[in-house]
Amino acid sequence: MTSVSIPETTVRDVVNGPAPATPYQGDIARYWDHEARPVNLRLGDVDGLYHHHYGIGDVDHAALEGTDDADRAQRLIAELHRLESAQTDVLLDHLGPVRRDDLLVDAGCGRGGSLVMAHQRFGCQVEGVTLSAKQADFANGRARELGIDDAVQARVCNMLDMPFGTGRAAASWNNESSMYVDLHDLFAEHSRILAPGGRYVTITGCWNPVYGQPSKWVSQINAHFECNIHSRREYMRALADNRLVPQAVIDLTPQTLPYWELRATSPLVTGIEEAFLNSYKDGSFQYLLIAADRV
Repeated sequence: MTSVSIPETTVRDVVNGPAPATPYQGDIARYWDHEARPVNLRLGDVDGLYHHHYGIGDVDHAALEGTDDADRAQRLIAELHRLESAQTDVLLDHLGPVRRDDLLVDAGCGRGGSLVMAHQRFGCQVEGVTLSAKQADFANGRARELGIDDAVQARVCNMLDMPFGTGRAAASWNNESSMYVDLHDLFAEHSRILAPGGRYVTITGCWNPVYGQPSKWVSQINAHFECNIHSRREYMRALADNRLVPQAVIDLTPQTLPYWELRATSPLVTGIEEAFLNSYKDGSFQYLLIAADRV
């Protein structure tokens, strides 16, 4: 598939939100407004689903066999993207029953790949929020191209102050976006927008409290993405404090290692692959899925 061309003109009349609440949020907005890593864009070019997260599952090595170096490189990119979408499928699997008249919310939606996949699966309204006007414009442009912009929308706003009524959402999630905010504030807002019995899901990297402190590899990841990775213990405490009761806690670390091992051999390396691989292997970093119900 050829690259998707999204006009640079903005749609801020549709997605405009308040200015970032803190200088840090302003820094994050600028970071993602200027981010254009090939590893995100070229993977999305495979089928038009643009993600900002990592992958899980076994690598299909037969799918990597190509006729020449260029063909093999493209096949590797397609396989990395398949593992990315498989990760989103696992998150969506844990949302529970969803009706066509429900509202789903993606907090930290990036360029909107998960918004599209959620709508394609459930047929309901899906709203995303992001600090980046550029990401929101891109996601909304894709929704228009797919003819689903009546049901799929990205908004520019703070995930700690989302523009949805109390109890309005049937389910909500963070997919590798919770490391940019305070967890108690984040889960308080998800608890507010979720209906009683609603489902919250996150897939996230977290540092392992058994290790003692964030390892040097975790510190490198924080510096690379300008984020603050939380510990597993912090997630559990903040969920409990905000009436979100875990129904499933799944360690996806073994399932994400094949993705990182494959990515480290790809033409799209960013230099952070070693930190992920080493921290997962030494146990200082974990890749978790947590599904919790609002009580």
